[in-house]
Amino acid sequence: MKLSVVIPAYNERATIAACLVKVVAVLPEIEKEIIVIDDCSRDGTREWLEHNLTGLTGNHCGLEIDDATNLRVVAGSARAVHFRPLFHQVNRGKGGALQTGLKAVTGDVVIIQDADLEYDPADWAPMLDLIVNRKVADVVYGSRFYGRPHRALNFHHYLANRLISFLFNALYNQTLSDIEVCYKMFTREVLESLNITANDFGFEVQFSAQVALARHWRIYELGISYFGRTCQEGKKINWKDGVKALWYILKYRVS
Repeated sequence: MKLSVVIPAYNERATIAACLVKVVAVLPEIEKEIIVIDDCSRDGTREWLEHNLTGLTGNHCGLEIDDATNLRVVAGSARAVHFRPLFHQVNRGKGGALQTGLKAVTGDVVIIQDADLEYDPADWAPMLDLIVNRKVADVVYGSRFYGRPHRALNFHHYLANRLISFLFNALYNQTLSDIEVCYKMFTREVLESLNITANDFGFEVQFSAQVALARHWRIYELGISYFGRTCQEGKKINWKDGVKALWYILKYRVS
């Protein structure tokens, strides 16, 4: 079994190294394909990826960060790890980066991981268990609202997330608490059924709409940790994306 980790990155030079160290360390018994898509970053992320990931692979290894914030391969317990850096020549948005990454997937199960440190890869284990070991799920959503560590941030962001999920559930007959969450894990069969066209954060709604409207995928949800950032700390989504999400919920329901 191979797990494909799809990581869109835009101006994440400050966090990408620590993110990749965590990704390699988690689930060491599982072979991983780590696909990082640089979406035409302007802060040195692209150059860092070219320097650190080109040709990088390993078996029974781990990663460390050296004094120059570059990656160093060390002895570890991780099974085969394959890195596939991909690069956009123009900025296409998160959805555009994910379209590129998902087309490159060769694994049996896929997880979407942001390049920042808002989400903890340690939360993958119970998600993967539902798909691979218990074999009860085809799609597993994380939820930032189920009692795990969750940074207290802006009330309006919380309210917008709840409103988006409520409207989605009402129109698509679901009971998901957090459709805007990054963590969505799904099988290759689900991936092959998708036709994603959204280039922006509308990816989250379009993915959820296509999964829900298929009416045959087994969808689960479980609590995850969330170490949220503020806009000053680098968070990119804003109120305009929330308004777009409401429109996308209606659009994808009737299209």
